[in-house]
Amino acid sequence: MNDRRRSLSLSNVVKILIYPAVEPERLEKVKAAAAPAVVVNAASEAQAIAEAADADGFFGKITPPILAAAKRLRWVQTPTASLEHYLFPELVEHPCVLTNMRGLFGDVIADHVFGYILCFARNFPAYFRNQQQGKWAPVGGEEARTSNAAGAAIATAIDFAHTRLADCTLGIVGMGHIGREIARRAVAFGMRVLGVDPVVREAPGGVEAVWDVGRLEDLLGESDFVVIAAPHTPETAGMFGRKQFSQMKRTAFLINIGRGVIVKLGELVEALQSKAIAGAGLDVFEIEPLPPDHPLWKMQSVILTPHVAAASPRIAERHLATLLENVRRFVRGEELLNVADKRRWF
Repeated sequence: MNDRRRSLSLSNVVKILIYPAVEPERLEKVKAAAAPAVVVNAASEAQAIAEAADADGFFGKITPPILAAAKRLRWVQTPTASLEHYLFPELVEHPCVLTNMRGLFGDVIADHVFGYILCFARNFPAYFRNQQQGKWAPVGGEEARTSNAAGAAIATAIDFAHTRLADCTLGIVGMGHIGREIARRAVAFGMRVLGVDPVVREAPGGVEAVWDVGRLEDLLGESDFVVIAAPHTPETAGMFGRKQFSQMKRTAFLINIGRGVIVKLGELVEALQSKAIAGAGLDVFEIEPLPPDHPLWKMQSVILTPHVAAASPRIAERHLATLLENVRRFVRGEELLNVADKRRWF
């Protein structure tokens, strides 16, 4: 083959650049999925910049210098579902298609949400504290603890302190993959389910309605549990504050497994202290780690977990499967999974 024919042949070969470098076992699987494409596993940003000029696809953490060096880049695959720390202006404006890792965590996070809900509905935090003290004390309000009335009256007070989920309304803010999984579990518990979302309009099976975000106040006023399952976007940052807490029922619980920046923690503390709402289950926070002297740690109406709602032994295998499937699709010129709207951050 003469030099001109070799040059034309090489120019037609799809090239996928990876940075930071992945481990050998994963690299071999990517190469197998990409065949006959060329896969370059860059060990440094300098190498990634040098290899970027003729790269068609990219996986990993792309930086402005790498993007600037890329002359024919058509696809970028993020290693994350969230995009707020991934995007930068040049990438938003670039014509490449961006895909992310959404859809991997829905069932796991939905399980976590219902851990919170069941704990609040059945008073488990109070019973956990009683267990540590060897204390047999059904939670039932002041009447149950002090009443000298007949046993039936005491039992009634106790009953009212324990919630039947089928009598409750669940409001979900964000009806994407995670929100829909939460809704599916809520429907199985017999709950009434409402949602708000800027894009989704079709209500999944058993969900009463999915409204535009403009009806958030209606959702808050009707819900016994409000779950934030929205991503961090310019529109959702600071979305929940004093005004929204005042629109919730005083008996309602807020659960945030979306992004910490969505909830103004100082104003949430005020709402909890003033009993504007009944409690909160939080996995994400404006400040992480949550400072050890933060008042939320001491509140008995709050359940805190350290950003672990998505933790599962299944996530790594799903992550790899999504990457390999998109590599195969890209090389074949097929529609990619999880195409993101760069301007909307999801």
